[in-house]
Amino acid sequence: MLSRRKTRIVNVGKVLIGSDYPIPVQSMTNTLTEDAESTLRQVKQLEAAGADIVRISVPNTEAAAAFAKIVKQASVPLISDIHYDYKMALLTADAGAGCLRINPGNIGSAKGVKEVVKAAKANHCSIRIGVNGGSLERGLLEKYGEPCAEAMVESALTQARLLEDLDFQNIKISVKASDTLMTIQAYEQLAQQSDYPLHLGVTEAGGLMDGTIKSAMAFGYLLYKGIGDTIRVSLTADPVEEVKAGQKILKAFKLLDKGINIVSCPTCSRRSIDVIGLVETLEKKYENEQRNITLAVMGCPVNRLEAIRADFGVYGLDKNNHTCKLCVKGVEVAILKQEEVLERFDSLFNENLEFVSK
Repeated sequence: MLSRRKTRIVNVGKVLIGSDYPIPVQSMTNTLTEDAESTLRQVKQLEAAGADIVRISVPNTEAAAAFAKIVKQASVPLISDIHYDYKMALLTADAGAGCLRINPGNIGSAKGVKEVVKAAKANHCSIRIGVNGGSLERGLLEKYGEPCAEAMVESALTQARLLEDLDFQNIKISVKASDTLMTIQAYEQLAQQSDYPLHLGVTEAGGLMDGTIKSAMAFGYLLYKGIGDTIRVSLTADPVEEVKAGQKILKAFKLLDKGINIVSCPTCSRRSIDVIGLVETLEKKYENEQRNITLAVMGCPVNRLEAIRADFGVYGLDKNNHTCKLCVKGVEVAILKQEEVLERFDSLFNENLEFVSK
């Protein structure tokens, strides 16, 4: 198990965040918040996919009114995303937001910041300070000449002090950039200079493939260093894909113990079964499985040990007959035709519920 950087503990509604707790996976709705029905539907889709926290943009009073309806029917804590108008933070805090995502420096007067802190305290909300490389304060850009990790960290700590000076400590921070290396550098520096829980993200990362790869590169390095207390894989795609990608990244580091883990070979001419087709079917069939189960699909006996080590696995035997050997909990138990594998896996899932849920 990877060690975690020691942090203070904050809450986002019922979810506790910090080094003593599991790392939650977040996502964000992309519907018009004012359309409460559509936004709630998307929140429910994200919940079903396993999101622990969902963020919703609240740009105006109509969106705030919709947020108040949505939060009553959501099963996971909601974060209200606020820019410029501090009054939206007040409305959503009173409505039941678990966290307010703001930049104290861009919501106007000191009075506004005081009002937000007062509302957060009264409603037991946390505040996430969100610094983005593409929207740094003018003074910092003049000081550093261009967006950089140092400027992002200075912005984050300066804004955190605004809240700390008002006796507010329920704070987490993100320092995101579209540049993966800058993102890594900013989080490393911030981790060295504070004990705030850190929300990891690579902002404006791109589509499904590019965004997932950029995020995985940044998160992998940071998580290995013990840095990161919540994550969001920001994608120009269906938000459900963000949740799936985030879960897979955590599972790769053994930081999440639920869901299917598929181990499979890339295939070559030795294969006896359609590994690619079988894996695609398994991924789709069991994408919502919440038990911690490892499946292995190997095309030939070369990597048979991977199939034996898995909860359930197969490895190819005979190219002419398209047969494979079935392995269950470390034991080779049967020879199957390729077309029998899915049915047998289904049966094993039902027969071994107590085992695979451990």
